[in-house]
Formats: sequence, structure tokens, C-alpha cells
Amino acid sequence: MQLTPDWIGWLATAIFLGSYSCKDQGRLRRVQAVAAVLWMVYGVILHAVPIVVANLLVAGVAVYSSTQTMGRTRADPRRTV
Repeated sequence: MQLTPDWIGWLATAIFLGSYSCKDQGRLRRVQAVAAVLWMVYGVILHAVPIVVANLLVAGVAVYSSTQTMGRTRADPRRTV
């Protein structure tokens, strides 16, 4: 089976959709970052700069925010709802 741009896009979609089953906020954001990276690959293959830039930003924010939520517990007063 050949991995075409369409398959990369569908895989990114499936991973992003699956991220909504994550209970932990940090894990949710890391999974979404993986999906965003796949979307960037898809955009690079298609030479679609807006797809690349948008998902570069999404991946960056997802990774950054996932590191901010790591180590927080339910009793942590800094935790937001």
C-alpha cells in the first residue's frame, strides 16, 4: 500500500478525532500536536503554505500547553477548570 497525501490527511484527521477521547489535558494536547505534525507533512507534500503554517502554530501551542499542564494534580490550586 502506498502512503499518499490523502492517507496522511486521513490519518491526521483520525488522530485528531481520537484525541477527544483523552481524559488527561496534557495527553490530549500531545496527541493533537502529533496530528498537527501530520497535517504539516500533508501541507508540505501539497505545497500548501497555509496548512503548514497553521498547523505549525497549532503544534507549537499544543506542545507548550501540554508542558504547562504536566505535573498538576486535582488538588493543585493553579489548575483551571
